Amino acid sequence: MFKGVKVLSFTHFLQGPSAVQMLADLGADVIKIEPLKGAFERHWAGLDAFIGDVSVFFMLANRNQRSLSIDLRSEEGKEIILRMVRETDVVIENYRPGVMKRLGFDYERLKTINPRLIYCSCTGYGSDGPYLERPGQDLLLQCMSGLAMLSGEDGAPPTPVGAAIVDQHAAMLAAFGVVAAMYEREKTGKGKMIESNLLNAALNLQIEPLTYHLNKGPLWARSMPGMGSRFHPAPYGVYQTSDGWIAISLTSADKLVKAFGADPFARYTDRDQIDKRSEIHQAVCAATLRKTTAEWEVVFEQCDVWNAPVNGYEEVERDPQVAFNKMIIDVEHPDAGSVKLLSHPVRYDGKAPAVNRPPPRIGEHTREVLAELGYDKAEIEAFVSSKVVMPMPVKCTTPDPARPVER
Repeated sequence: MFKGVKVLSFTHFLQGPSAVQMLADLGADVIKIEPLKGAFERHWAGLDAFIGDVSVFFMLANRNQRSLSIDLRSEEGKEIILRMVRETDVVIENYRPGVMKRLGFDYERLKTINPRLIYCSCTGYGSDGPYLERPGQDLLLQCMSGLAMLSGEDGAPPTPVGAAIVDQHAAMLAAFGVVAAMYEREKTGKGKMIESNLLNAALNLQIEPLTYHLNKGPLWARSMPGMGSRFHPAPYGVYQTSDGWIAISLTSADKLVKAFGADPFARYTDRDQIDKRSEIHQAVCAATLRKTTAEWEVVFEQCDVWNAPVNGYEEVERDPQVAFNKMIIDVEHPDAGSVKLLSHPVRYDGKAPAVNRPPPRIGEHTREVLAELGYDKAEIEAFVSSKVVMPMPVKCTTPDPARPVER
């Protein structure tokens, strides 16, 4: 779909690489610009998830890309990048604001070289403003945006979501912005500056509850045990059974009577599910303890009560719809062997894009990329000898503490 589209990726961590991978999956020629020791995500992984020396964190968001390992602080390295920009469609970066300008690769400069360039910056809070120097990280944004106050029990600590949803949503917004700019460029011939930041993404995730608050006032209190939201009528949440848990969503008062019996549910109206929300929630909590999860699933199906199992990842792996959707795929990596990754999430005519390249080794495509730029063999070897570029795969090492990663 994006065959012939060239992308330079100055990205690390999760937000930037996830955005780039969406474009790479669709056929864009993405070149990951890495420091000589490799991008940060090669050296770190949650759960200490390394297969040999290979970081799973790196592999989850860097497939279908090529790697150019280069010293961006050297004048020769800068010249290589500027030569690449002349024939590049998109630059995506997620360094801290100001870093790309200090390197000489800010949008204002690069657009003079290539007016058709689409330049996407992924940041924590935006390219300017009072929070410019604050660290941008998923947990921090969940908390400061109000997201962590939406769930959990009344009186309990705030409850962040246990996945980097802000990072991932900001990545999807960045990819969407790039595609929109590419569409406009087809009509105007001009590039554009795109910005996606974690703060805006965190607020956008809360479009429903936050808009209620802005127009109606404070949300309802968190309940105990915790409901699934602070704005839905009861029942809406995860309820304990005699042997586990089950989720119940958006069920009318008459269906509660069919599922649980008349006492005490016959006294409640649909309006009471709002006005007596906590009371009904507590009644459902008591009722679900009477049967197992499997027994309730049968009852709820008969009574048209919306429900779902509360799965751990072991159950998710075995879920028949997950398998039918082919969302978990096996990818062969030259160093890590067979690796399970999540597929591209969108289907095109019923199919997901193929994985044509495993996540690359550090500098795996350095010589190849330089040759495509017109450098001859002697020039390339001179760059290698002077350590302007790193052409050969090397084992991941701990980043030099004297030169911290800038984000």
